[in-house]
Amino acid sequence: MKVSIPQPLRSYTGEDTDVEADGATVEELLADLDRRYPGIRFRMVDEQDSIRKHMKIFVNRVPVRTLDTALEPSDHVQILQALSGG
Repeated sequence: MKVSIPQPLRSYTGEDTDVEADGATVEELLADLDRRYPGIRFRMVDEQDSIRKHMKIFVNRVPVRTLDTALEPSDHVQILQALSGG
């Protein structure tokens, strides 16, 4: 399925904006992304297997809160990273 990658993570994808990945759940999708682009999952998921607070994942424009969210091959996944500063 198509996965849109935010600018801060594109160094993992060779600067590609959109990539392909497979998985029946968000967890499987992120594992496949990490297989294809080593290290990218750690930037999105913490040590407790939760989506990091500054990361937002959308499936067909609907926000995802857990990694066990089911996916269909036709889904479009968009990953966003919040910026912070002060």
